[in-house]
Amino acid sequence: MAVAVSRDLTVQVLQDTNVAKLTDRQQALRTVIQRGEPKCLGVSQVMLGIMVMTYSIPLYFTEVTEVIRLGVPWWSGIMFITVGAVTIILDKHCTVKILQVCLMASVVSAMLSVVAVIIYSVDISWHPETPCVKTLHGNCDNKHYTRKLSRGVKSSLLLFTLAQTVVSTILCYLLFKQRHNFGQYSSLTQAAPSTPTALIPPDLN
Repeated sequence: MAVAVSRDLTVQVLQDTNVAKLTDRQQALRTVIQRGEPKCLGVSQVMLGIMVMTYSIPLYFTEVTEVIRLGVPWWSGIMFITVGAVTIILDKHCTVKILQVCLMASVVSAMLSVVAVIIYSVDISWHPETPCVKTLHGNCDNKHYTRKLSRGVKSSLLLFTLAQTVVSTILCYLLFKQRHNFGQYSSLTQAAPSTPTALIPPDLN
């Protein structure tokens, strides 16, 4: 804290240069986070979550497999939407606590995405398309079309989940990097007065 004394014995408490630099650095880091990258990634995650849950609806009218039994599209989609919402909140209210919550949620989302990708891949390999068996009308049997529709939907869900894995990984990297930089200044909870404070000595007469 810097102090200046004028000729009339008025004492002025000036803003500390180091604190001002730390405050500027903290604000600069917040500006970096709020450039738009978290918001764009958050919106992408929300859209992917909605698409995963919406595209999975036809699977409930086809053959029930491990993907449906485990409810993979629903818990993965809900997780994507949750992480996306937290990321959007981070863009609007940039604090260390929200950043840490968003980072942990992104790590969990990336891990669950990998698990979902494995389940989709195994399910697709376990349930291949059946050969076309001609019926009396010259068309293939219902099982052939059911398996074909199921594999097509699961392939789309697999691609969406892979995209979510990439988005979550990128977000984890960005948030970890910003937390490392931002955490150095998180202890700065109170800044020095923005304007000099004048202390007038008492009148001794």
